[in-house]
Amino acid sequence: MFEESITRYLQKHGHSNIQLKAVLFDMDGVLFNSMPYHADAWHKVMERHDLHLSREEAYMHEGRTGASTINIVYQRQYGKDATPEMIESIYAEKSKEFNTHPEPERMIGAKEVLEKTKTGGLTPILVTGSGQHSLLDRLIHNFPGMFQRQRMVTAFDVKYGKPHPEPYLMGLEKAGVKANEAMVVENAPIGIQAGVAAGIFTVAVNTGPIDDKVLLDAGADILFPSMQALCDNWEALQTALKQKTVRNAIF
Repeated sequence: MFEESITRYLQKHGHSNIQLKAVLFDMDGVLFNSMPYHADAWHKVMERHDLHLSREEAYMHEGRTGASTINIVYQRQYGKDATPEMIESIYAEKSKEFNTHPEPERMIGAKEVLEKTKTGGLTPILVTGSGQHSLLDRLIHNFPGMFQRQRMVTAFDVKYGKPHPEPYLMGLEKAGVKANEAMVVENAPIGIQAGVAAGIFTVAVNTGPIDDKVLLDAGADILFPSMQALCDNWEALQTALKQKTVRNAIF
């Protein structure tokens, strides 16, 4: 079922196999159904500052650091970077607006996927572009025992956010694994680009309003329509990853 996608990945990166030891999870739209609130908060706060970012476009920027999102919109309108003070002020306002929404629910299927990850002897690593303290704090309560702070990569840890590979390369480093010993689970185009650029087998879960083609064009190796679908197919995917070997790989 998944063999063709796995073979393409192995041939592209010159690996003979995938020896899975860690799974690198994005947060918003993968673990929490928080993206509608982020999109609404970004849109409202940008408009207050005479900057234009629709709710729909906010999904396309999902995974970027807040500073990067603000600069992209500011440069588009004014042809220059926003000042550090402006970025700090707008992002603080956006965080405050986000927190006026109800607490985001866990994404359906996310807890079960994490449990299967741990049961399978794999290390779960968080790799998020978010600097949203409220969500990072809720991880412990919503997914107890799953993540350790020293094995999280957040907006506070990186110089270059997604789609740059740095966040996922740092995730590999924190997990103590190589690219062909990990798997990325992402729902955002730029997050998928970051995982692919880091050379990791990248699974897309389309939990938002984005067309499947956008995620596949970003380079996703496999696409599922939801976290629940990934959960339902977890065992079959793990079996395929363990069994698939490409001979005469180029190193």
